[in-house]
Amino acid sequence: MSAEVEVREVALRAREASYELAVATRGVKDAALHAMADALLAGEPEILAGNAEDVARAEATGSPANIIDRLRLSHDRLDGIATALREMAALPDPVGEVVRGSTLANGLELRQVRVPFGVVGMIYEARPNVTVDAAGICLKSGNAVLLRGSSDIAASNAAIVAALRGAVGSVGLPADAVQLVPGRGHDGVKALMRARGLVDVLIPRGGAGLIRSVVEESTVPVIETGVGNVHVYVDRAADLEKALAIVVNSKTQRTSVCNSAESLLVHRHVAEEFLPKVVAALQEHGVAIHGDSAFAAFDGVSPATDDDYAAEYLALEISAAVVPDLEAAIAHIRRWSSGHTEAIVTEDLTAARRFTAAVDSAAVMVNASTRFTDGGEFGFGAEIGISTQKLHARGPMGLPEMTSTKYVVTGDGQVRG
Repeated sequence: MSAEVEVREVALRAREASYELAVATRGVKDAALHAMADALLAGEPEILAGNAEDVARAEATGSPANIIDRLRLSHDRLDGIATALREMAALPDPVGEVVRGSTLANGLELRQVRVPFGVVGMIYEARPNVTVDAAGICLKSGNAVLLRGSSDIAASNAAIVAALRGAVGSVGLPADAVQLVPGRGHDGVKALMRARGLVDVLIPRGGAGLIRSVVEESTVPVIETGVGNVHVYVDRAADLEKALAIVVNSKTQRTSVCNSAESLLVHRHVAEEFLPKVVAALQEHGVAIHGDSAFAAFDGVSPATDDDYAAEYLALEISAAVVPDLEAAIAHIRRWSSGHTEAIVTEDLTAARRFTAAVDSAAVMVNASTRFTDGGEFGFGAEIGISTQKLHARGPMGLPEMTSTKYVVTGDGQVRG
């Protein structure tokens, strides 16, 4: 059977399941989320065994440490993933929410209400937690989901999805609300990207190459989640103690995630005092610094190239430069940023306002770590990704972002003249 036929079959089953999910009550959907959490914990031996197989294969093929970190599951990580599903059950159901409404001059009652997309396709790399997050968020928002993780997590995903499907079916919802896209080759991915009419939206989550491929090749509408070339700018009016803590946390708290800082900019008026402190602190945490001439004057700092300023390292590396003023920092960010998250550290309200207005990224922080760009940290619950596009959804995508809207118009016999 061809990949196209196989994908069409699972997409048709997902479409049928989506009809039931669209009208499911919040109580049933929340019960499914709790059942999914229970099933993950009950299936821990099988899930961790599958994950160990994936990790061993990744290590044997020389995958980078940051990729293996994203891939690896443990009892604590699995417990955290299950807890996130339970927390999701406590969140409001977006389906049916009235976005706006009014009574028109002719007496018609107009309401714009949230409705599910229908069938969501997820294409992602070596992160088994995304499998669960996507399944949970899609189910809560009334969508069926087709999951296409990379071959790196094939064994993990097989065990996880088996547990989730059983849990969904146990509360009376169709198990086909959660399905893996068949096959391991690229043919299955291409077939999913061409399943327009069966799949309503695709969400790619991973590196720049994956996202670019899906955006450029898909005939299904795509919500683009972007890479994170994230900047921290230390202004001339910064509290340097705050700045040091923010830079170190943004870079080192967890390096393998898209909201980790990849570039540091420092105003020249504070450079003499701040650079020795920040270089020492970053190097103490094992960070390799690629800097301009001001930074490269320090031992262990290598000269920065354009490739460094463009890089999403996802590792203990950072590019760094001294800038003459706020406008130069903004210009640098406009040139190199991926539009994910930028931060300014300053006690100057005018500078903060200028930065937040002029920097065009999905999230802009003032005196806070870039690591806060996260659905959970924003209070949205688990996120399906962080969108760096400007249509429909931007920033962390929680439950409301996984819906579309329709207009419900109620009259009493009105006809148009």
